[in-house]
Amino acid sequence: MRKKFFKFRFFFLFVLSLVAILCIFYFLDMRFPLRDCTAKWGFINTVSNKYYTEAEEITIRPWRGQHNVYAVFMVPKTYQYEYLFRLNLPSNQTYCGVIHRTHQSVVDGVVAKPGYYLLKGYLNTRIALNLIIQGKLNQLKQSHNWELGYVKKTRKSS
Repeated sequence: MRKKFFKFRFFFLFVLSLVAILCIFYFLDMRFPLRDCTAKWGFINTVSNKYYTEAEEITIRPWRGQHNVYAVFMVPKTYQYEYLFRLNLPSNQTYCGVIHRTHQSVVDGVVAKPGYYLLKGYLNTRIALNLIIQGKLNQLKQSHNWELGYVKKTRKSS
């Protein structure tokens, strides 16, 4: 009788732990990464002109794991870029990704023009796989769907 009680207790705690772990992952999946582009910290609010650039090169290899779905952007050195880019799909879906400065003059065959620097914009692998499964790979490959905003640098933002 006592063995059955311990087996039941072990099974109950195991199932309870599994449910708790799944709930935590579900919660984190809903919070991160930014999917609806509502983060105020990632975009520049300005009264002056804001400019936008399209992706120079797009790499889509989600089967290789994390950090293998990204676009390369080119921005003038005298301008401040936004920390998030937008992926605008024709079906009125917008996704955001994080921008990282490369500190290189050549990235994936894209050579920075004089007075420009290169940035990589990473899209979450789960989002990319979901879009590919929905049949939107061609939309992912179109550079005009990838958009990065930038503004003229001021003394405060330098």
